[in-house]
Amino acid sequence: MRRLFFIVIGLFSLLAIGACSSEDSIDPEPQQPRVILVTGATGTQGGAVARELLSRGFSVRGLSRNPDSDKAKALIELGATVVKGDFDDPASLSAALVGVDGMFAVTNANVYGPAKEVQHGRNLISAATQANLNHFVFSSASQAETGTGIPHFDSKYEIEKVLYESGLNYTIVRPVEFMNNVRYQRNALTSGLFIDPRSLDERHQWIAARDIGFMVGEAFDHPNEWLGKAVNIAGDELTVGEYMALLSSELDLELTHQKIPWDEYESVSGEEMAMMYRWFVDPGYQADVQSLRQRYPSLTTMQEYLRDLEWVAKN
Repeated sequence: MRRLFFIVIGLFSLLAIGACSSEDSIDPEPQQPRVILVTGATGTQGGAVARELLSRGFSVRGLSRNPDSDKAKALIELGATVVKGDFDDPASLSAALVGVDGMFAVTNANVYGPAKEVQHGRNLISAATQANLNHFVFSSASQAETGTGIPHFDSKYEIEKVLYESGLNYTIVRPVEFMNNVRYQRNALTSGLFIDPRSLDERHQWIAARDIGFMVGEAFDHPNEWLGKAVNIAGDELTVGEYMALLSSELDLELTHQKIPWDEYESVSGEEMAMMYRWFVDPGYQADVQSLRQRYPSLTTMQEYLRDLEWVAKN
């Protein structure tokens, strides 16, 4: 009887050991990375978002009208896939959204005009709604909701309103002026001129495109903190004079401030650009830079951005 007891106990022990060994030998199913469709993936904002999401382990599907371009190939080399799509072709948007969890959407009034931009936004939101998308992140413009009167700000807010009514889970980032825009000033700056209709004591806000990418990455990584929110984002705030001083010191330039009259600035830059610069003066961007930098201390300062520029006046 005693011998039978030990045999039974031994059998139970072997079964238990076998069960443990079998369970330990089975690796848990690897969690598949979430797939995010990034529009404008070969552009400034979309490219920054794509690179950030890749660095965070997301699966990035870039949308491009030309998947064979050099910029698209560079993105593929980083680990993304690139698919052909056109904002004017809803069928291409629906095809690109198959199997996608989230989308980063950026539209462009500068290229297509405000009315066409709004239609593009509608097409993107409609395709996302039909695909039952989990998270739609849209890049708008800082203070777009205030009725600035600036056509390419107001068109962004028109898209925001469509998004609010869509029923989609959304996040809206509203960036201020890009630090990257300094590249458009290169010719004037290297000639020694800082041309601006504003006074040197006027304040302004900027953000680096890579930090837009970072913020969008935060939204997708921590959706519970970002869903249903529209956030004005900026990385630095300076007076125009402080900005000019940094351009001088970091790019090794001797700059002269050429403050041109508003009517002359409008004749050169156009009515909408002059309207925007007047708005910069009053009321201007009002993102809470201090709070943003407290929460995200690695946000790029203007000085850091200029130091990273590949072009300088002298080597």
